[in-house]
Amino acid sequence: MNAAWVYAESPNCRELRRNILGHDKGVYDADLAHHRSRQRAERPRRPKLRLDAELRADRADRRSPARSWPDRPERHLCHESIYRALPQGAKGVLSRTLTKKLRTGRPLRKQRRKADQRTPRFAVPATLIDERPAVVELRERVGHREGDLITGRRNRTATATLVDRRTRFVRLAALPDGHSAEQVRIRLTADLRDVPDTARMTLTWDQGSEMACPDRLAPLFRDGVFVAHAGSPWQRGTKENTDGLLRQYLPNGSDLSAHTPDDLRKIQDRLNNRPRKTLGWQTPAALFAAALTA
Repeated sequence: MNAAWVYAESPNCRELRRNILGHDKGVYDADLAHHRSRQRAERPRRPKLRLDAELRADRADRRSPARSWPDRPERHLCHESIYRALPQGAKGVLSRTLTKKLRTGRPLRKQRRKADQRTPRFAVPATLIDERPAVVELRERVGHREGDLITGRRNRTATATLVDRRTRFVRLAALPDGHSAEQVRIRLTADLRDVPDTARMTLTWDQGSEMACPDRLAPLFRDGVFVAHAGSPWQRGTKENTDGLLRQYLPNGSDLSAHTPDDLRKIQDRLNNRPRKTLGWQTPAALFAAALTA
């Protein structure tokens, strides 16, 4: 295939711009392209924030570069650019002074096992999210919930959380006696006892061991219990975003058993009565109550 024709058809292809136009013969050479990419990867790179004092000052004031310079995309930052600009110790671990400033509090981002390398944890076959009713994706009615556990230090303590996809209304359930599958089932059954049937449509969970027997929770939800694919947290995005807010009150590395049911109720009330941009600055509590009386 003629190199000039390929480039004309793909003018925005960086690979072709780098490895066709500068080649003496005017054709694409895969071996040369690979060699050049290895050389580029090895060259020393200084983080963008260290090179640009104005951009660094903007981030120090917690302003968004995307808003400060909307017409200069080269100054827009991803989270990785910010991490790379922070002083790091051995093995890429941030200092304790810096990790206290982070919402997650994690000193090191660990490489996770691949989804196909994880061991199945279900005692009975689970229904995957692929079979969940399509109406759940529309967020048009209450009762479709996402759930998971927030764990404490060394995963020894946990709190169960349920969040409504439509209203973002969250419920927290204490697990003082442990977080096995049976203990989670008992606690959620008691916690949902006062919830109307119309607000218990579906539940979507991850593939954690605490949901080893989804069939025992299925009677609580009219349309059943579903689990996301392994290693796919984006399939429960509402729950993951809610966890980020909850970590302000239930930080990583803490002993969650120290929080009484009354403490958890106060935390969930704070979140449920906080206006949310995604809800048009309404509160989850107001929307949930209106949906139940509609």
